[in-house]
This record gives sequence, C-alpha cells and structure tokens, in this order.
Amino acid sequence: MPVLTESEPAVAAASGRLLIVDDEAAIRDSLATLFRLGGFEVAAAADGPQGWERFQAEVYDLVLLDVALPGGAGWSGMDLLARLRTVSAVPVIMISAYATVEMAVQAMQAGAQTFLQKPWSNEKLLADVRAAIAAARVSQENVQLKRALKQRYSFENIIGKSEAMLRVFDWVDQVAPSRSTVLLQGESGTGKELIAKALHAHSPRAEFPFVPVNSGSMTTDLLESTLFGHVRGAFTGAIAPKKGLFEAADRGTIFLDEIGNMSLETQAKILRVLQDRRFMRLGSVEEVQVDVRVIAATNVNLQTLVAEGKFRDDLFYRLNVLSLTLPPLRERREDIPLLADHFLVKYAEENRVEARKLTPDALRCLLDHPWPGHVRELENAIERAVVLSNAPAIGVDLLPDVVTGGRAWRDYTASGERVASSLFAVVDEFERRLIVDMLEQTHGRQTEAAERFQIPVSTLNQKIKRHGIDVKAIAAKTQG
Repeated sequence: MPVLTESEPAVAAASGRLLIVDDEAAIRDSLATLFRLGGFEVAAAADGPQGWERFQAEVYDLVLLDVALPGGAGWSGMDLLARLRTVSAVPVIMISAYATVEMAVQAMQAGAQTFLQKPWSNEKLLADVRAAIAAARVSQENVQLKRALKQRYSFENIIGKSEAMLRVFDWVDQVAPSRSTVLLQGESGTGKELIAKALHAHSPRAEFPFVPVNSGSMTTDLLESTLFGHVRGAFTGAIAPKKGLFEAADRGTIFLDEIGNMSLETQAKILRVLQDRRFMRLGSVEEVQVDVRVIAATNVNLQTLVAEGKFRDDLFYRLNVLSLTLPPLRERREDIPLLADHFLVKYAEENRVEARKLTPDALRCLLDHPWPGHVRELENAIERAVVLSNAPAIGVDLLPDVVTGGRAWRDYTASGERVASSLFAVVDEFERRLIVDMLEQTHGRQTEAAERFQIPVSTLNQKIKRHGIDVKAIAAKTQG
C-alpha cells in the first residue's frame, strides 16, 4: 500500500464527509489521513455493526467499505452494503485485498459505485471518491429540480376550488398517465398551457422535454421548419441543417397551441406524425422517427372549421381522442378571491413590498367583472395594482377602468395623494391607463385596440408615443 506523507497538500474547505469501514487499523488510519489531507471530514468503524451504527447516526457523502469484515453472520461487507441500500443511495466504494472478477461484479450488482483492490493508488482513490461524490450531488440536484418543477406545474397548484376546476383536476389525474393525444379547448387565457404542463408533469414522460409551440404566431414555412427542421439548402437562408421541435420533444411532450390556425398543408404533416410517428425535415427524403405525445390546444371551434373546410376532419378525429374544455373565469367566480390572493402575494414578493390586500369594494369589482381575458387578465390587473400601490390596501382606484366600470375615475380625485394634481395631469394619466388596459386586452394588437376605441390607428399610435407606452412589452407579457 502506498506510503502517505504529511507533505501532501491539504484542501482548505471540506470536500465531503466519509465513513471508512475496515477491520485493519493501519488501513483505517492511512485512509483517514489521506482523506483529511484531501479536505474531507472522516469517521471510521472497525466492523459491520459499528459501521451500521455510525452510518445511522450521521449523514455521509460516501462510504469506503471493506469486503471482509468481522462481526458475525450477516455483517460481512456485502451484508452491510445491502443494509445501506435499503435506507440510502449514498455512493459506496468496496475495497478488498483478495478481489476477483466475480466479487467485483457481485458488488456492482448490489449497488456499489466501484470496486478497488488493495494496494491502490492514493491519487486514483482521491479522484474516484471526488468523482463519485460529485456525480451523486448532481444526481440529487437533478432530482430536487425535477421535484420542484413537478410541484410548480402540478395540477394541485393550478388554483381553484370551484366544482368546474375540481372536475378539471380529476380529469388531469386520470388522463396524465396515458399515451393518448389530448385536445384542450377554451377561450384564450383560460390556462390551457398550464393544464398541458400538468399533464406532462404527471405522466411517465415527465423526465423528458415539454416543448410548447405557438402555432398561430408563425407563417407556414417558418412553422414547418420549426416543427420538423430542415436540411442545408432547403430554402433561401438555410445555410446549415437544423433539428425541429418534434425531435427536441422526443420521448417527451409537444404542446401545439392555436392549432386551428395551421394551414391545411401543415395539418397533413401533423396527421402523419400522429399516425406513423415519422416525418421528413424540409428538403430531405430521409424519414425521422420520434416518440412524442401530442397535446393540442385551440380557442376556436375546430368542428366549425372542419365544416368550413379550414381544418382536416381526419386530423380533428386524431386529435380529439381525449378532449377537455376549460371553463372561463366568469363561470367559476368563486375562484376569483383565491386567484387574487395568489397574485397579490406573488407580485408583492417580486416587487419586494409588504403584502397587499384588496379592499371590499375592490374585491366586489373583481367579482362583478366578466373577465373576457380570463385568468391572464386578472393577473395583469393585480400586478398593475401592486406596482402602483403605496399602501397595503388596494382600492378600486388602482384597478383598471375596464374592470371597475368607471368607478376608478370617480374615485381618482378623491384620493388624498392625488387631489392636488392638475386637471390636465389627471386626464393625461387616465388616458394612459385606458390605452394600456386596452392593449393588454388585445395582447398588444394596436389595430384591434383602435377599433374598440373607435379611433384611427394613426391617432392611437400618436397617443402611444406621447405616453411612452411599450407596446412590445405588453404584447410579450399578454401572449402565450
């Protein structure tokens, strides 16, 4: 066995906690010195029972375990390894002076990280131990991250206590483990992507990618290139080959939002993927095979589009295997106080202010509003109120006027901190708020906002510039 000298460098910070279980005192002492100089905290045990007792009393990053241990029947190194595996996934490195291939295979099959034969190289042993601990920590971090993501998007955290939402939760719980295609229907802003993420998180595919695609925001060529990829020279500008999102989602889930806006040509290609799990990249003659669960979403009636010849009936039947229509917020008003409280906490934390509460009048406004923009509109209203608030209580004056029905305007100059403002300043601020609210309702579409205001688009553009309103930021925030 190599001789350890005190001249070997020590690491300043502890690299981890080790448990050494070996019946030879000289080996225990040598290993303890090696690893302490290497920056580790070390505990040692002379036999199986003592090793088991120490392992149960402390938390260790790795165990160095001798195969041949005293302690009676049931306390060999292999026996202790089996005990450790019943309670922990901690890395275990087995060591022996009489190793055989059969013994090494048996140890690895029983859950050992690796198997070392005496004598060993100090440098290699240190490297193996550090590598094993690092790999275990990365693995644990990945498990914790996946748990956090699963909790973040689990259907239990999609807020609602109404009968309508409880039925949605039950449906997700039942459908998630399936491999079948899903069609989510509902008005824009009802939470279709959240439900899609919940289905993925509770499915056997949760360890693999969830890939969302907004089908309604791209031209046909761009959408097909995005979905299926392309080869070099497939079209002008295709200077390099590119994989598509179907390949990126392999073994996972792809979420096709606004599928009703796809061209008939693209629909045919989607149909083939659903039928054969195969497709070709643009410009290629070679087929690519994938294993992907498709979740599609639409805010329009696909059956109506089928009747109008704008959507393929065969694709509709392929998509409509498991279908769910999400309820609009106006049909589950009992969820509004819960959602409002959730967003109040969320945006108070994000803006680093103390917790906010709605006044009774403000809550009444929220309950009375029809919420054409659904949960997204409610969230935007609460975020805006939190940002504009200077006190814990959020009143009617801080809610968008489209929500309050004009009550905010009547209360605006009644606020003590605003009463001194000039009439021009009050009117100017009121106009700015109206424009921002309308742009949020139309997801940044200025033409639609101008039509609702019944003014020319050019007039609206001038007002947007004068007020310094960031239309792109509003569009990015409200779309999806």
